[in-house]
Amino acid sequence: MADAWVKKGGEVFIVCIRDFADPKLFDGYPFMVERVGAAGNIIARLRAEGVTKLSLSGRARRPSILSLLPDAWTAKAIARVGRSAFSGDDTLLRAAMNLLREEGFEIIGPMHILGGILAEAGLVAGPEPDAMARQDIARGIAVLSALSPQDVGQAVVVQQGLVLGVEAIEGTDALLARAGEQRRDGPGGVLVKLPKIGQEMRVDAPVIGPVTVAGAVAAGLRGIAIEALGTVIADKPETLRAAADAGLFIYAVESQRFTP
Repeated sequence: MADAWVKKGGEVFIVCIRDFADPKLFDGYPFMVERVGAAGNIIARLRAEGVTKLSLSGRARRPSILSLLPDAWTAKAIARVGRSAFSGDDTLLRAAMNLLREEGFEIIGPMHILGGILAEAGLVAGPEPDAMARQDIARGIAVLSALSPQDVGQAVVVQQGLVLGVEAIEGTDALLARAGEQRRDGPGGVLVKLPKIGQEMRVDAPVIGPVTVAGAVAAGLRGIAIEALGTVIADKPETLRAAADAGLFIYAVESQRFTP
């Protein structure tokens, strides 16, 4: 993302959240390292660096309020967002975005910086899904659509019509590990990963990448279904190559209209 933004003529300052980001990845760019509860320090530094636009990327574990050790700004922010701090990820992120906008920052999504990270509808990599795989995809979409209003998760694993696991706070990698333990005999299942209905795509778009493919293969799955123009493919060339080499399909569906 930093490389792409600079190629567009922009300038970059990177905030590495301690324990979540590796500063070594950003050699050559100006950056700071700060803990997640010190948002006041981060905002002050961003202003000092002349930052006006923010884009969030990467994986992070949601900290508990007790472990956050908030500075003054963060404590006030938690008080302002109220119950959102104890709600689902999308609700909390929307509240955080509103606070950042009030501080004068514009939030932009990774897809507006990186080109080609979303897929058009249809087969993206690997073999064409057969009838059973398509039925599993449809079942996964139905499950995620039902859970979406509860702001629970973005992914589900379905095998032969059986739900082997639903993503919660643990994330997709852990979901795949659990699903592998529940695997049934016969044709492998499918990981379905889609945006929630009305999800804030600028800060929490669903993402698959090479690690997802490796986890799906280890779990004995036959494929991954994503939403066309709605699920980000990180490290896209490597992800598609890994899927094709493993004989794993990646299929982009128009979820609201998909039928088996």
